Amino acid sequence: MTAQRWKVAAIVAVWVALVAGWFLSLRGSGTSVGEAAQELVDRARGAWWAFAAYLVVAVVRPLVLFPATLVTIAAGMLFGPWWGTLAAVIGANLSALAAYSVARSLRSATAGHADDERTVRAWVGRLRDNTFEAVLLMRLVFLPYDAVNYGCGLLRVERTPFLAATALGTLPGTVAFVLIGVSVERLDDGVRGVNGTVLLVSVAIVVVSIVAARLLRRRAPAAVVE
Repeated sequence: MTAQRWKVAAIVAVWVALVAGWFLSLRGSGTSVGEAAQELVDRARGAWWAFAAYLVVAVVRPLVLFPATLVTIAAGMLFGPWWGTLAAVIGANLSALAAYSVARSLRSATAGHADDERTVRAWVGRLRDNTFEAVLLMRLVFLPYDAVNYGCGLLRVERTPFLAATALGTLPGTVAFVLIGVSVERLDDGVRGVNGTVLLVSVAIVVVSIVAARLLRRRAPAAVVE
């Protein structure tokens, strides 16, 4: 086995261990994901280290498949609307970079497979040639956050336009979920704990984001949308 394959095997082994350890710990304690998130919020609330701890959780989150929406809502609960939005934006981009970097490092394991099909090869070429526009569209229509991150890493798209499009495209959703976090008392209360007005505003932001994506899609080069 080459050194590169040993590196890939080590990364996969650590990743599997992280995911398995996280889910086994939840199962062993009888705690749901929402309850675990609420426990983290309770411990961090009012602490001087809360902001830094939040960013650490945001970086680790995609590696253990923790829901991005819960982390974003937690930012609103911990820091309020303004600082919460700042924390969530920084955390979202750090988590995107973490997932992207892991997937990019694993690219060698998929070399020679994804590019075999002509259709896939053409689509990958369009994504690489128009990374900013393509990623921005995917963010605005709320495609699964981590799937986009890992996919772009595996396809080795350019890092700078990927991160720029992520920062811009996730902003509407980030604001929407931070506002929900500001209005709730507990993460494990679910939708019933959300203030009705805030929920309507958040839904409106999501709708505006999707409409903006449709308008952008019409204006984007054919290479992005075909």
